Amino acid sequence: MASRPGKVAMFEQFAADGIRLVFGNPGTVEQGFLDVLEQRADMEYVLALQETVAVAIADGYARATAGPALVQLHAGVGLGNAVGMLYQAMRGHSPLVVVAGEAGVQYESMDAQMAADLVAMARPVTKYATRVTHPGSVLRVLRRAVKTAMTPPRGPVFVALPMDVLDAQTAEPAVPSTVPSRAVTPAAYDLDRAARVLRDARSPVILMGDGVAVSGAQEELALVAERLGAPVWGVDSSEVNIDTAHPLYRGQLGHMFGHVSAAAVRDADAVLIVGTYVFPEVFPHLVSPFREDARIVHVDLDDYEIAKNFPVDVALCADPKLTLAALADRLPPAPVRPALAGPPPEGDTLMDAFAAEIARRVPAGLVVFDEALTASPALTRRLPARVPGSYFLTRGGSLGVGIPGAIGAKLARPDAEVVGFTGDGGSMYTIQALWTAARHNVAARFVICNNRRYQLLDDNIEQYWRERDVPPHAHPSGFDLARPEIDFPALARSMGVEAVRVDKPAQVERAVERMLSAPGPFLVDLDTGGTR
Repeated sequence: MASRPGKVAMFEQFAADGIRLVFGNPGTVEQGFLDVLEQRADMEYVLALQETVAVAIADGYARATAGPALVQLHAGVGLGNAVGMLYQAMRGHSPLVVVAGEAGVQYESMDAQMAADLVAMARPVTKYATRVTHPGSVLRVLRRAVKTAMTPPRGPVFVALPMDVLDAQTAEPAVPSTVPSRAVTPAAYDLDRAARVLRDARSPVILMGDGVAVSGAQEELALVAERLGAPVWGVDSSEVNIDTAHPLYRGQLGHMFGHVSAAAVRDADAVLIVGTYVFPEVFPHLVSPFREDARIVHVDLDDYEIAKNFPVDVALCADPKLTLAALADRLPPAPVRPALAGPPPEGDTLMDAFAAEIARRVPAGLVVFDEALTASPALTRRLPARVPGSYFLTRGGSLGVGIPGAIGAKLARPDAEVVGFTGDGGSMYTIQALWTAARHNVAARFVICNNRRYQLLDDNIEQYWRERDVPPHAHPSGFDLARPEIDFPALARSMGVEAVRVDKPAQVERAVERMLSAPGPFLVDLDTGGTR
């Protein structure tokens, strides 16, 4: 391989790994390799106006492709802006390859402007963080980054790229990264132990998470649930891990309060945990919520998460798809496959009407990115998550993923109809993502569920009052977003995105028609503050 600068070789490496998009926000110490990127016809730079947005778009792209997404940040200041969204990606196991430039190794001792320990900054919010210090290892380190990001349990990785290292020559060959298979099945003895626990149970419960979707184990999970007759609860579940119209699906346990999870498992004498840890609430139970005599089987490829918080009886670090299939073979067949759930219950909100109209007009192929938060129950009543890859829920606790996540999903699925839902508060964290959608003509649709306040905080503080016997009183003024009112359609139009306001039932049909027929991105400001 002939020598060429590392800044040239790095894009040869990304091309070898099938990476064609770079999501980022430029800076001076990255200008050398961004100049090279501009000369490559096989790659496109997706410009975001802030680093949080770049990471969130990449996160949506990675979720929709189940592949790596490349993010470019600007030195320590850019990495600092991105930390919150990187935490979201880490909690959600998104395979992001994040790079940031540095002035150069030669300047390290100077402690000059923008100097920072990037690796130390990135380490708490990534699966792996490192720095290239020699031109002969640029591609080796980038391949390691892709491998680490894509190996289950997947997650974001970070590589610091000093400018002088990238300017130097390297003769490294650009070859595809190696991603090891972790499609392993437990030993027959361990499968027999797990099957006995589940087969002997009178009231089993299944707790599932996104490891099911990563493994492609949705059908196997449903089969095991049917053979056990076990209700299935989503735990840290943000993908389609089971058809939510399945009669054994009971819903999400939530992410705030441990008493919700405790109620779901209180009567279970056996619990099968698949592809998640327990429990992911902000305020979890500090003592085990399981019955003293309950027996627990935990299946996951992430050995750190197995029995992390509570002991289990059978711990299987293995692929969920293969393991569930093997367990199903060891369980007696279900006498009759249960019928799918009936039509959704009626609702009388504008969100119900709006989501129902979308369902009527887009019967198949719709991709939903859901950051509707308190409006989400009405949304999922009308647009239930049924097909793998068709629904992505916010995760990790960061606000602002709905708009950029939908942009990333649309870039990944250009032929699909993609609608992102967010709140009025959440949207303002990343509203400048609309500019990126307009600039790159990404025809995603965005719905802002506008109740003029942080409604989730209202709900949570009311729970806080109940737990402490505090008499109800006015919510903190900091939860209110009505003064001054945000004109979302005008804000969208200022960034090149057409928009409409919907605050009456009679406006719904026309608004949905306009949204779905728009040739480019389109935003709907939907009043979710009251009933129809």
